Amino acid sequence: MRNIWVIFICLLLTLPIAQANYLNTTRTDNKSSSRADILNGSWLEERENVTILHVNGSNYQMGYQHGYLLREKVQENIRAFLHFANTSISYDALLAMWDIMSVYVPQEYKEELQGIADGANISFNDIAVSIAAIEYADHGCYGIAAWGPATIDGRLYHARSFDLPSTIKDPVTGRYAHENTVLVVRKPTNGSASLCPSIAGSFHTGGGINEHGVALGIQICWSKDQTFQGNPYHFRVQSVLDSATTAQEAIQILNTNRTHGFNFIVSQATPAVGFILEQTANHTYNCTYNGTFENKKPFWSIDHVVRRTNVFLEPTIAATQRKRYDPTGFIGFLNLLFYKKTNCPFFAVYQLYSSVSNKINASWGTMDLNETMQVLQNGYRAQGFPLLWLIEILGKGTGMAEAWNQWVACPVTGDMVVSFATHDKMAFKTEPHYFNLYQLLQEQQP
Repeated sequence: MRNIWVIFICLLLTLPIAQANYLNTTRTDNKSSSRADILNGSWLEERENVTILHVNGSNYQMGYQHGYLLREKVQENIRAFLHFANTSISYDALLAMWDIMSVYVPQEYKEELQGIADGANISFNDIAVSIAAIEYADHGCYGIAAWGPATIDGRLYHARSFDLPSTIKDPVTGRYAHENTVLVVRKPTNGSASLCPSIAGSFHTGGGINEHGVALGIQICWSKDQTFQGNPYHFRVQSVLDSATTAQEAIQILNTNRTHGFNFIVSQATPAVGFILEQTANHTYNCTYNGTFENKKPFWSIDHVVRRTNVFLEPTIAATQRKRYDPTGFIGFLNLLFYKKTNCPFFAVYQLYSSVSNKINASWGTMDLNETMQVLQNGYRAQGFPLLWLIEILGKGTGMAEAWNQWVACPVTGDMVVSFATHDKMAFKTEPHYFNLYQLLQEQQP
């Protein structure tokens, strides 16, 4: 966060900051539509205690539907994120960050945010500030794509764990943000349909699958090479789900107007292939399982499997993140032990990388929807990794292995298995649920 503040102060000195108030944003449609017209074709359903949100139409319509149908939960989550952010950065500072980034945000997504605000009866600025807070927060997360000989049937299986601090809570109701989970079925008028596990008030939680068989998930990676002068990841990810028809198109979108450090796992169903994309504001590295640096110790490659957590492997990009390339060993442990001074958590991150990777090795050749979910969940349960288990216990509230949702999708069939966190259990300790994108798209409003 110290690096963020240095960049932010420099930008404040060089850029005029206007108040980020879009309450009167000009909409391309629906300006005089009735509420019934705007809500037409949208609905909520409950299935196995999972809330499913169906939205369709223009961006403003989808936003309004989201905000209106989930009003109470959206209000709780936005209050929770604002309260969480205020512990380290002021509201006005986050609003100024949004002002800088908003220049790069496509107009249709600003309209969608305005729709959420209108539907939920909250201010646009509150949503903008919450996005700025999450853009530069400390996430965990893990992503995997396996295909070909690594899977039981050769199909591609894409997995993701979405990790944020488990302590983000609405100060009014006391409800945790990770309790307000939702599965979003999205049908844009001028875009591709998609399915993504999410939370109320957000388009997505950093990933999902679309009707073209493109899947992706992100992992935030701390880096000194960052800027506010770019398009926040929220909107680049949504643009992939809304428009990408191949993994390469997705990578091009993700690499446009970059902001700071991310690892992406991007995959496509046909032909089945997964890619790794590492990026910072000024650097990018893209490869598949046999990339140049996938076997650079202490990391290792797995045939026809790509995976990442919050650590870079490409040396130039890794140097923007940490002084020592190798995060393991006694020095790595000391850096973690004195984290407040070293600001170097990568010993812990590597433990999670290794735990899940070992489960992949054990299941290689038999991975399918269920087996891949077991790989992800068992890796997070730290089976055979007592040090990771201890780190998870002591790291409560840091986002380390605090999974709000975990999912595995087979993009070629549209099948998805997903587990959601509850009040007192992270997603790797809860029962999974099964859905299919194409079946959900065929459902009609009751």
